[in-house]
Amino acid sequence: MFRYFPTNYVWNLSVDLAIEMGARIGEIEAMCAPLQEAARQPDAAGTQAFRATWSDMADKLCALAEEDEALGRKLSAGEKYKRAASYLLTCERLQAHGASGRTELYRRFLDIFARGIALARDNWERVEIPYEGKVIAGLLVRAKGVQGRAPILVQLNGLDSTKEMKYFVGLPGWLAERGVSSLVIDQPGTGEALRLHGMTARYDAEHWASRVVDWLETREDVDPARIGCEGVSLGGYYCPRAVAMEPRFACGVAWGANHDWRDVQKRRLEKEGDFPVPHYWQHVCWVWGAKDIDDFMRIAEDVHLDGVVEKIRVPFLVTHGEKDSQIPLKWAHRTYEQLIHSPKRELKIFTDREGGAQHASFDNSINAGHFIADWVAETLGGRTA
Repeated sequence: MFRYFPTNYVWNLSVDLAIEMGARIGEIEAMCAPLQEAARQPDAAGTQAFRATWSDMADKLCALAEEDEALGRKLSAGEKYKRAASYLLTCERLQAHGASGRTELYRRFLDIFARGIALARDNWERVEIPYEGKVIAGLLVRAKGVQGRAPILVQLNGLDSTKEMKYFVGLPGWLAERGVSSLVIDQPGTGEALRLHGMTARYDAEHWASRVVDWLETREDVDPARIGCEGVSLGGYYCPRAVAMEPRFACGVAWGANHDWRDVQKRRLEKEGDFPVPHYWQHVCWVWGAKDIDDFMRIAEDVHLDGVVEKIRVPFLVTHGEKDSQIPLKWAHRTYEQLIHSPKRELKIFTDREGGAQHASFDNSINAGHFIADWVAETLGGRTA
């Protein structure tokens, strides 16, 4: 794990995620060098300072991109806009719920992201899936070299990730090369669903996952018999739950197991384990629509997979980082052990040897991501060569 700030795990996590999304080390240095003292400050003051330097760099990149556009250099402009978007997302993610200007910052990020990937001519399409009178927004990335209906992997966020973060990290692109399409969504409790539509998380992930499958089955470019599901971090709870309860999923992948999130919350109340974001308790209450911590803890009692994973009857891959300091490794073993009816179950522990040993492989995602992409391609009938 790259530790720019010796005393601040949450900020190091954010920097590492930015690197995984394509940040350049010179820009990382320019943004982070002024923040050493702020990294030791309480969340409120520190995150404001973090936002200032990272959004300033985004502004600089957008100005450079506009100069490129004026010269007709759209590919160069697109790359700069994409990097600017990743920096805005990184600092937005650290802000407290209700922080002044956070919604405007998020909307600006969405606009710059869309402009960047359009100019860069990325393989993508924005989609909106009707749900509860609102929409679940997603990014559709098509399989390369496939005529007709292709297999597809639905990809779910964790507690604080977004569809754009997962897109930037790379799994959709790695799958496209293997003949598998991707649908990366902001499910309730994450991204646009939470920030723009007020849709909070729910433990019964199949409620919205089934609507996603309904929508995919209407598309002529999707093979309805080969729809898989993957979830990262807290998605390591959502995905097994969805696959267990929605039999149309053909396989599942937990990128970071999250078998008993209720237990993780109890340990965090006792100051055990690292937090993924600042303002943690405020953040989880926002995500889950809880009035206060007590209400949240009551909600969390349902967020576990005991008695659930046993219902999975399709291939399932459980992965975990050996050095995960957020979610204990034992929960990966628990999920794997309870997959008693899966015809093809596999447990992969990422170590320092291959990289990705930290939580959800945020420290080095590419080898772990390629392992997952290969497994999905082999399972859904894609290609690995």
